Amino acid sequence: MSQNNSTRHASAAALALALGAALTVAASPVMAADASKEKCYGVSMKGKNDCKAGAGTSCAGTSTKDYQGNAWTFVPAGTCEKTASPTSPTGMGQLKEFKEKKA
Repeated sequence: MSQNNSTRHASAAALALALGAALTVAASPVMAADASKEKCYGVSMKGKNDCKAGAGTSCAGTSTKDYQGNAWTFVPAGTCEKTASPTSPTGMGQLKEFKEKKA
């Protein structure tokens, strides 16, 4: 019976390692693509942000209003400050969070 237990533990460990390796490989292309993107604050629509939406939120999809100044989304590198944001002080997306003006 101890051999059967050992086999079960070895199988579980092998499965865990295989799953970990698969997840790492699956995540690699996403990480590489992010190098050509930048975080842009104030351009996402309600519930469509990629991350950071202030206190009490967990991350992606948690913005509570359109063009929220403390919620960002990934955009192609170099386009953030050319993207319209009616709540931004400059009227364009920002590379850092900001306090919204009335839209």
